Amino acid sequence: MKFLRDYSLGIVLAGLFLASWIGQTLMGWVQFAGEQAAHGEAAEVFGPSGYFWTWMTATFENWQSEFLQLFTMAVLTAFLIHKGSTESRDSDEEMGLQLAAIRRELAQLREERKG
Repeated sequence: MKFLRDYSLGIVLAGLFLASWIGQTLMGWVQFAGEQAAHGEAAEVFGPSGYFWTWMTATFENWQSEFLQLFTMAVLTAFLIHKGSTESRDSDEEMGLQLAAIRRELAQLREERKG
């Protein structure tokens, strides 16, 4: 049970990934088979015009766009600022300033109580 608790996020994300990939595969096959039937051809998984190539193209297009999006977001948020965004560095700087102000106020309150 400790393993499930410690790695539950990864397990759920892997399950969602596999479920969506299987769904893409099945729905793609139905579409491919329908297109092949409309052209009077038999739907094949492998071969020069088989579903495998259509499936690989769709898979790599999805992965390419997702990796590009994630990479871009990670890199740009590391170097650029969008004022007020939780991912932006300015939030850390503002938080530091706010904490310093709170510490000053607490120090003043302590001095007042002593005096």
